[in-house]
Parts: sequence; structure tokens; C-alpha cells
Amino acid sequence: MVFLYVASGINLFDSFDNLIIGVWGEAPINFFKKMALYSELPVYKSTYDLLLGIFRFTKDFGKEYKYTVGESLKKETIELLTLIYRANVRRDKQEVLQEARERIEVIRLFIRLMKDMQQISVKQFVQINEAVENVSKQLSGWQKAMGYK
Repeated sequence: MVFLYVASGINLFDSFDNLIIGVWGEAPINFFKKMALYSELPVYKSTYDLLLGIFRFTKDFGKEYKYTVGESLKKETIELLTLIYRANVRRDKQEVLQEARERIEVIRLFIRLMKDMQQISVKQFVQINEAVENVSKQLSGWQKAMGYK
């Protein structure tokens, strides 16, 4: 329906500017420009790639580890993606970014544990650890860019 209005040349924001400015305190176009789509964030894309890698190598875990540590790894990574989404939509990101950094450390611990328990090869460990490090650096950079420690 919005597409039809835009295609017909009617600017939807013209008629709603006063209402929207009253709600958000600024013009709608300026408000939406401030926030990137979470799915377009490099850290979100990197975390999604990490999740894919985790799904690929956990399928080869032994039964004892597949349904315990493997599931925990998947859940932690999915929660990390959720935290990145939350950080993107909040004005005060400090708490959420800190929790995201804690999650990436838990993921790093589980991966190291699986290497030590010989559930993943050294090659797999190096590959997945590079992905973890990439996400960790991006989260740290995001925190620093926001002026947080």
C-alpha cells in the first residue's frame, strides 16, 4: 500500500509531519537516517557468518557434546545476534554492547573447550576463532566509537 502512494507521487510524510515530530521530536526522515538496518551492519553480518560456521561444525560433534555444548554454542550466538539488533535500535547502547562482548567471550570459551575435547580440528579451531576475533574487534570498536570503555 505504501508502494502505491509513493509510486503515485504522494509524500506520506507531508501529511503526518506534525504528528511524527510531536512523537519523535524531529522530522521523520532525519530520524530514520540515524539508524542503520541491523542486517546491514558489518558486525551483524560477521556474527551471522559465525553462526553459520558453528552450525556447520557442531553437526559433527559426538552425541555427548552435540546436545550440550553444541546447543549452547548455537544459543549463545543467536543471543549475540539479538543483542546486536538491540544495540542498534537503542540510544543508550553501553549495557547491551557490554553484554554482547560477554557473550562473545563465552562463545570463545566453548570453542576452545571443543578443541581441547577433540571435537574440532586445529584447522576448524583456527577458522572459527578468526571469525570470533573479527566479531569481538567490531564490538570493541563499536563501544569505543560510542565513547564507552
